[in-house]
Amino acid sequence: MRAGKIYILNINTMAILKVLELMANSTKSWEDAAQQAVTEASKTLHNIRSVYIQDHSASVKNNKITEYRITAKLSFEIEHSSKGSKK
Repeated sequence: MRAGKIYILNINTMAILKVLELMANSTKSWEDAAQQAVTEASKTLHNIRSVYIQDHSASVKNNKITEYRITAKLSFEIEHSSKGSKK
């Protein structure tokens, strides 16, 4: 019988998430608008964990959808600084 891998979790570390509300748009689709929000946010944020689409709407001109819009909540993990460690 072979032993399986053992994973040890550090139970003293707690993840803290922050939630931002974002608005984004796309001429393609609501899905593309969501991706645009994540892509743009990832330029300045790290550790993005999820995106929740709170609302969606569209602009219409001449009976055609011209722009897809979303309001999204994006969560990301805040990075911990090491206490007592010297760099």
